Amino acid sequence: MQFEASNLIPVVPELFILSLACLVLVIDLFIDDEQRIFTYALTQVGLVFAIFITLSVGQTEAQIVFDGSYIRDGMSDVLKVSIYIVTIGAFLYSKEYLVEHGLFKGEYYVLGLFAVLGMMVMVSAQSFLTAYLGLELLSLSLYALVAFDRDSKTGSEAAMKYFVLGAIASGMLLYGISMIYGATGALNFTTVTTALMGTGMEDIVLVFGLVFVVIGLAFKLGAVPFHMWMPDVYHGAPTAVAQFLSSAPKIAAFALAMRLLVDGMLPLHSDWQQMLVILAILSMALGNVIAIAQTNIKRMLAYSTISHVGFIMMGILAGTSEGYSASMFYAIIYAVTSLGAFGIIILLSKKGFEAENLDDYKGLHERSPWFAAMMMLFMFSMAGVPPTVGFWAKLFVLDAVVSVELTWVALVGVFFSIIGAFYYIRIIKLMYFDKAENVLPVIGNLDTRIALSVNGVLMLALGLFPAALLTICVRAIGS
Repeated sequence: MQFEASNLIPVVPELFILSLACLVLVIDLFIDDEQRIFTYALTQVGLVFAIFITLSVGQTEAQIVFDGSYIRDGMSDVLKVSIYIVTIGAFLYSKEYLVEHGLFKGEYYVLGLFAVLGMMVMVSAQSFLTAYLGLELLSLSLYALVAFDRDSKTGSEAAMKYFVLGAIASGMLLYGISMIYGATGALNFTTVTTALMGTGMEDIVLVFGLVFVVIGLAFKLGAVPFHMWMPDVYHGAPTAVAQFLSSAPKIAAFALAMRLLVDGMLPLHSDWQQMLVILAILSMALGNVIAIAQTNIKRMLAYSTISHVGFIMMGILAGTSEGYSASMFYAIIYAVTSLGAFGIIILLSKKGFEAENLDDYKGLHERSPWFAAMMMLFMFSMAGVPPTVGFWAKLFVLDAVVSVELTWVALVGVFFSIIGAFYYIRIIKLMYFDKAENVLPVIGNLDTRIALSVNGVLMLALGLFPAALLTICVRAIGS
């Protein structure tokens, strides 16, 4: 195979983010703590440039380079831009928190950028090996971020649990990939798909390979019964890290599921569909029910994430372009909503105080009517209450499942969504109907307050006009 320089054009965004991470790492060595704002500014400006670079190299036709191991298509372009935007928001919200807690270090942004690079590789993977490399780059960065506060015992414990269980999940995924390689003789998705069309599930090695790949994927998504790491990691990690962990990586997890199952093993759809049905129902059931019992809002949002993962899986298991675009829409909306919900937690957290207990939200309306309203919009969107965009996200997924005659799965989803609405509305009840225990006004940097306001209003605006984003997702899946 002869290398051509033109093959580098589709990967210019990845090369740019890699160069940006290395530049931030080197520059951070030569500046003082008082000048650390320069590292933050450079990271944010770089991510904005990455948006334009990704859009400029994007074309209408898909491009496959590097001997079929990398793809640039409509889905990858939209998901990468979504990851940049969510990451910019996460870094913006977390700046004040990091400063107050003595964690405003350049390493936070370096690890965050390497995590973004891993997500980008996952989004554009066209072979099992590329997908695995992207996943491990993301995972290793997140392990370090969870343990970023070295003085926190709960953070160290959460990072250790995340690392051990993540290593098991990676091992299972790699074991499944090796079995698929042994059965098909290929790692490239196109070649694997061609081989699977001829063999089907007749090969017992292929059966076990598929099972291990789905298990590894479920671990990374946080689906039940492979969810045990998520509540402890969300609880133990610094809130700024939990915010990042709950948002952008969920978009990459959707992309990983699409690449592995749809691009790589679509001929086995009837087989992995049954597995995803079980995982989706268990995730919605356990996530929504156990979230009711939580008194810590970070743990509550962790179990909420598990239930939302079930909805994302529902769209994928439909096996239609309608289902894929609905699931993509859901993943993007969930990431933006979760970003805003954790942003409110960060806004209320101050030095020596973490606003992570439900009682900390009592009477928030008295302290800050505007941000109580923003939190209400985030909670309504997660619960799927109209006219917020979360309602449309769930409706599109349910419609896709019903269209393939899996109405009973859709009914289960509706049932557990109604149960899940309880713990979201409980937050609203605490904010508006309970007496405030803390009467101090809510103070925050102007940029954080503006970004949170835009984030909250976006939940309502997209709910009133969802067609634009849905059309983008439909075109991305169809390209």
